[in-house]
Amino acid sequence: MSGEPVHWIDRLAAKVEQYLRKRGKEEYVFNGGLSVSGLQHIGRLRGEVLIPEALRKILEAKGYRIRQILTLYTQDPWKGKKEQRAQFSDPEEAKKYTGWPLFKVPDPKGCHSNWVEHYWSDFGPYLGEFTDGRIDIVTTTELYKGPFKEFIMKIVIPRREEFRATINKYRGRKPYPEGWIPVEPICENCGRIDKTVALNVSSDEIVEYKCKSCGHHGRTHVSNAKLNWRIEWAGIWYILNVDFEPYGKDHATPGGSRDSCVDLARNVIGFEPPQGEWYEWVAIRANGKTSDMSSSGFVGITPREWLEIAHPQILRYIYFSVDPHKKIIVDLERIPQYYDQYYRAERVYFGAEDVEDDAERKYLARTYELSHPVKPPERLPVQVPYAHMAILAQIIGPSNVEEALKRLRKTGHVTGDVDDYSLSWIAGLLEKSYNWAIRYAPGNMRFEIVGELDSTIREGLRYRDALCVLAKKLKALDNWSEDNIKNAMIEATAGMSAKDRREFYKEFYRLFLGRDYGPRAAPLLSLLDKDFVVGRLEEACK
Repeated sequence: MSGEPVHWIDRLAAKVEQYLRKRGKEEYVFNGGLSVSGLQHIGRLRGEVLIPEALRKILEAKGYRIRQILTLYTQDPWKGKKEQRAQFSDPEEAKKYTGWPLFKVPDPKGCHSNWVEHYWSDFGPYLGEFTDGRIDIVTTTELYKGPFKEFIMKIVIPRREEFRATINKYRGRKPYPEGWIPVEPICENCGRIDKTVALNVSSDEIVEYKCKSCGHHGRTHVSNAKLNWRIEWAGIWYILNVDFEPYGKDHATPGGSRDSCVDLARNVIGFEPPQGEWYEWVAIRANGKTSDMSSSGFVGITPREWLEIAHPQILRYIYFSVDPHKKIIVDLERIPQYYDQYYRAERVYFGAEDVEDDAERKYLARTYELSHPVKPPERLPVQVPYAHMAILAQIIGPSNVEEALKRLRKTGHVTGDVDDYSLSWIAGLLEKSYNWAIRYAPGNMRFEIVGELDSTIREGLRYRDALCVLAKKLKALDNWSEDNIKNAMIEATAGMSAKDRREFYKEFYRLFLGRDYGPRAAPLLSLLDKDFVVGRLEEACK
């Protein structure tokens, strides 16, 4: 591409590259940060994982050496929110963990060693599905046992008055008093990390403290503590030598949290902070309700749950199709439409569909390219509409790939040889669309085929003549395709008023689904066995 890049990720990469040139390092570090405060939802992939990963790969292709890190904030205090306590069998009993470091809180389900491991298990092990897998995971608990000790002893304690003065510029009310020590130990008596006050830090790395919760007066090592959160954030930049780090919009306000950390980095610690880029939240819509995804509020679905209903490429496509400063609402009912958008971009990428506007064509092709964790397939794969597959999966089940291919060939969705990529895609689609249909699909897309025709339904038919005409027309079809079935249905209902046509279709659905509604009739019938369909209609004619 010549001139200004069409895609936002390439414009951002150019900006980041200018910054890296000023740094002049042999290896650069891109970081993202997540607090494992609860549900690790798919919204967290957008800014902290996928944006830095895409930038890393773009710049690596230009010869830069880059290490990508994802830092987990595991030393943070557990807030004991209603939604967090609700994960335990006894929410009232769980109040006792309030203020404990996240890694100390027990797993509420009893299947992992602690809270962090439990909620990370639906996110971390699946990163390789959504990315190229080259992301190093670091926890703040590890950092406090290692490099943070030296940072505390050699930088924070000697300069604590400078830290205090700088932080107080951003606190407004309740400034920290003189003599404040920004180290928060874990109380050895009650386990809280959010109520302790450091009284002294000795040269042998021992913190003397008083707990405001239980009154305990104790001594512990600095590795059993955490720093004030602003100092901790700037300290992570310093320790990990971070060059680029995205951040959520809550940190982006002028004079806000990121500005305060930049101030600490430059004017107290003495280093140049990483370049950043803010991003908007991701919301989720399910069952008619829209909410921002939240970790501690347990709102959203995890990467593991996403993979049960859709391919990782689809979520990547959604995220890369929209500028990071714009809010995204992931609507779980609209998964079929997301696939349609992805398929269009796929056809554009492979030159199978033309787009008159050159910028739009380039943007769609680039977004499709970015949607692949590693690289796109070598040729245009088989494209089966998601909604079509959701119907088929409910007819034949989620695992009968051989039967699925057989029926897709009959309907013309699959022709010729099927390459390995397409076969894998179809197998995944069969299972994922089935899960979607039973969990998130609108009511008309969820159904079961009636095994035997209820005599009361047959006796109550008012449009028997039209159904008999349809039976004859369908029986005469040589090619059992969606288009031919659709034409037969149009002919069978020709001359009906709009009201009569609606009532006809209600009776049609009762014959096959036992209710007045369902998915589009022609796609449904095309995926059923012709003899079964004709037999059912002929039975209704008796």
